Amino acid sequence: MSSNKRKQRPSFFDEQTAQDLEFDLIREMLAEYCVGPTARKTMEGLRTYQSQKQARIKLEEVDELRRIRKEPSAGFPRLEFEELTKDIKRLHMQNANLFIEGIIRVFQASVLCNDFLSFFQKRKEDYPYLLSVSELSWKSMDIINPVEKVLDKRFRIKDDASEKLQEIRNAMGRKRNQVNRNFDRMVKKLAGQGMLAESNESYLNGRRVLSVISSHKRSVSGASLGGSKSGHVTYVEPQDNVPLNFELDQLVHDEQREIERILRELSDTIRKHTSLVESYQSFLTALDDINARSRLALHLNCRLPALVDGPYLELIDAYHPLLLLSNKEKNVTTLPQSLLMDEMGRMMVISGPNAGGKSITLKTIGLLQLMLQSGLLVSANANSKMGWFDRVLSDIGDNQSIENQLSTYSYRLKRMKQFLDQADARSLLLLDEFGTGSDPELGGALAEVFFEEIYSKGSYGVVTTHYANIKLKAAELPYALNASMLFDTTTLEPRFRLSIGQPGSSFTFEVAQMNGIPKHLLEKAKGRLDVKKVELDKLIAELQQEKAEFEDENSRMRKAQHSAKDAEQDMRRKQGKYEERLETQQKRIERNNKYLSSGKKMAEFIQAYQLGKANKPLLDEVKKFLTIEKTKTEEFRKKREYKEKAEAKKQARILREKKRKNKVEKPVVIGCTVRLEKSNQKGEVIALDGAEATVMFGQFKTKVGLEKLVVL
Repeated sequence: MSSNKRKQRPSFFDEQTAQDLEFDLIREMLAEYCVGPTARKTMEGLRTYQSQKQARIKLEEVDELRRIRKEPSAGFPRLEFEELTKDIKRLHMQNANLFIEGIIRVFQASVLCNDFLSFFQKRKEDYPYLLSVSELSWKSMDIINPVEKVLDKRFRIKDDASEKLQEIRNAMGRKRNQVNRNFDRMVKKLAGQGMLAESNESYLNGRRVLSVISSHKRSVSGASLGGSKSGHVTYVEPQDNVPLNFELDQLVHDEQREIERILRELSDTIRKHTSLVESYQSFLTALDDINARSRLALHLNCRLPALVDGPYLELIDAYHPLLLLSNKEKNVTTLPQSLLMDEMGRMMVISGPNAGGKSITLKTIGLLQLMLQSGLLVSANANSKMGWFDRVLSDIGDNQSIENQLSTYSYRLKRMKQFLDQADARSLLLLDEFGTGSDPELGGALAEVFFEEIYSKGSYGVVTTHYANIKLKAAELPYALNASMLFDTTTLEPRFRLSIGQPGSSFTFEVAQMNGIPKHLLEKAKGRLDVKKVELDKLIAELQQEKAEFEDENSRMRKAQHSAKDAEQDMRRKQGKYEERLETQQKRIERNNKYLSSGKKMAEFIQAYQLGKANKPLLDEVKKFLTIEKTKTEEFRKKREYKEKAEAKKQARILREKKRKNKVEKPVVIGCTVRLEKSNQKGEVIALDGAEATVMFGQFKTKVGLEKLVVL
């Protein structure tokens, strides 16, 4: 039994790998998208799932919500809520009631959850995974109805929340009216006597008071409640209002006590449905989690790839999400990468110039795999296929530790020991600048041994290196492959494109020249090298340049073929329209001629018809003419039906023949022998990339569209 078929063990998460791949930045972005603290805490500590099954469910949920959010007309409710943790805690406490704010939170959560549940119920065929999430709660008016009886739309206590409250507020209204009438009468009287200040009145301790000029205060009957800072104005409560305001204060006190009773009763009603409130908390926090992931997916233009059981990686047009975001802000183009890693090619050695994109390619692979296994969509074409690795381990960058007095090389050796202890056939290892940090010759030898050991464990790995012995080892081992980052020797600039199939030159001297190092120093340096090594590096560089030019030419040819095919299809489409229009016009002419001929004949009949005389011979001729014309029309209809049936039979025969041929044709798979459709040249398929296959024709390797290949 292959390792891919065996029972899957729990996934292992390495925090150092997460740091190396900048997964912590992804977690920070996710946390910012969360509404509540529960989902935010989850995102801040996000890790890979223990199994592919768990991750698959989360990925499907996120993808469904991503699709919903891409439809402006979907009518998806806005996810805004406050968590109910504190309120649930109070509901579980004896003699503890919900505050008005808590009642409002629970009510709003109930309305929102009902809206979400209605949305998913109406679209259960389209979003089955989100429908499953909605099973965390259920539709109910058990909280909404009681709250709406007590609170109005602005969440104020209604007057008719209880009979007693209605009576109290009616009494309060009457008292206030009486107070206001007394007050207005006093204002009118005292203003006419010139005893009031310019403002006439003011409010003090919630009471309406007269602004009396202090020199007249003894002339005004009432309670003095204070004065202005200058002492010029004294605030007086009219005597007639003193007992009324006291009664009003009592009514306010009664009102508050009744409100407390009503809220206590409402709180007890909600307490009966504590399980429902808890379901709201679970449902909304689950949606918050999924929503944050979907918003990140939309922000980074992520998709759900096809999920494959076991270790496997086929990325099409994959982007490093953080680099894509950064370049977008700088208005810089980001080039995607495509690659395939399976059982036939599980160890990839990437070589090429510095600053050419080796590390970014490696980080892209690692970060996208971590994202997928953590339930996040990835920034790659939806036709990509991604499998599952129990361990994703990386050794990237300078991790020198000053505190532990650990050098970079010592750290990397300790890290390598960890890899050798843990790696197996379900591990993905990411090794940047493999073997560096020590004497090049000695370090290269040790790196080669490590490479062989990792390979023997059946691990998957991506290695970036400048060491020639590692490149040669990858060429020797059957399930390893070389890849290189392309470099333009004409412009002396990296092309940031990954090319699978051959090692790349480090372009040491070209990069040095690009950075302004004098040419005579470069020639001097070349003179100190082994001539064969210089020639080999030059040959690799030339081959890489030729391959890049060939791929560019091949790409241009494919584009030209597509353009020609599009133009041909467009021409045929236009020709079809012209022929259809011509046929329509011809039919119209024939019909008009027929009508004209028939009209002339009928005109002759009308002209020959004589009023008041015997017209039997003429009528017989008319009948004969009509019979002949009817026969012609019927014959034309039968010919047309026969022609249509014959055409239908012809099309059916063509369709059957196509189906028969399709059944006979063999599919293009890696390792099969093929020939070009219009040639007898045979080759072997060594890789598949979407609708293209990489074919080795003798010593010549090229990419060819699947439709141009015939399997032998």
